[in-house]
Amino acid sequence: MILISHRGNINRIESSEENKPEYIQAALDAGYDVEIDVWNLAGKWLLGHDYPVYPIDMDFLINKKLLCHAKNLPALDLMLKIDTHCFWHQEDHYTLTNKGYILSYPGYSTPGHNTICMKAEYHSLSSIKDCYAICSDYVEYYKDSSNEEGKESSEQNYYGKYASFDSTR
Repeated sequence: MILISHRGNINRIESSEENKPEYIQAALDAGYDVEIDVWNLAGKWLLGHDYPVYPIDMDFLINKKLLCHAKNLPALDLMLKIDTHCFWHQEDHYTLTNKGYILSYPGYSTPGHNTICMKAEYHSLSSIKDCYAICSDYVEYYKDSSNEEGKESSEQNYYGKYASFDSTR
């Protein structure tokens, strides 16, 4: 299973650091893939979740270990023309990446081997075991796939609670 850091986070949410190029590079250097939020304004590439904040070169995006979330239409259009793994979504339960993977929105069932499970910490451990990849702010937790030590059940999620989402969604 591929482990994807959500915006550079690996063991906690660091909102002030998310999408900073240096923070992303640190997660890459730690061996993780990274999901990033990408904007393109007037031909300039920027990173940032709610707003375009951090300028980057296009070369930064050409990295097989990045999963690029297009935050505006120009970013999507241009990323489809370069060698990036990218996707677009708003509030969809599922969307497809340009490489053909199903991206499942947090809390929705994970169909299986071709799925990238977003925010894995909201899913039971057993429901994500067959996913192609998981994306999490706590991705370090999943590094050892046998990390169920101390869990009462594999139906528990990252927070140690029983999964409460409707698996038929």
